[in-house]
Amino acid sequence: MTYGFQLAHDPNPPRSFTAPRTFALLAALSSPALAIDWTLCPGINDPVAEGATEPRYEGFFSPYTHHWSHDPEHKPVFAFSLSRLLPNDRTCGISLFRNSFGQPSAYAFVGKAWPGLLPSQPKVYVSVTAGILYGYVGQYKDKVPMNVGGFSPAIIPAVGYQLSPRSALEVQILGTAAFMVGAKWRF
Repeated sequence: MTYGFQLAHDPNPPRSFTAPRTFALLAALSSPALAIDWTLCPGINDPVAEGATEPRYEGFFSPYTHHWSHDPEHKPVFAFSLSRLLPNDRTCGISLFRNSFGQPSAYAFVGKAWPGLLPSQPKVYVSVTAGILYGYVGQYKDKVPMNVGGFSPAIIPAVGYQLSPRSALEVQILGTAAFMVGAKWRF
């Protein structure tokens, strides 16, 4: 499975950070068009108000990943993530998974969701997370762009359907490599 960030006009993803590519990535992430507050997990230690019933966390589990192209080395991918729900439909969290080559991997991220973008389909939402991916090492280090010592940046857009106020089905787009299907639960 390939995760990561690649400039659309660059057919050959970089193997290490360079000043122009790093600047382009930082400029894209700080763009006002994204309208995302990238402060990591503010208020994570805030006490729960007495009698509060709103969910504060979200779990995600994916039992299935479909790769756009077949590779005989691909193995089944299973992922689990835990996110902290923040004001204004923001999240921060960590995902643990076994990557497409059977290596234990992790993804620490921040994100934002946009619920109800389609007036005719109010239960449909889109979201995006961005963060640091770890896990593609050894002979698979070149399977993700900008991998330095197993660490690489990643941006993962998703489309979901809210089944209830506390559950949803979601499809995450994993770059040019695959898409992942899973379910979310808020608690």
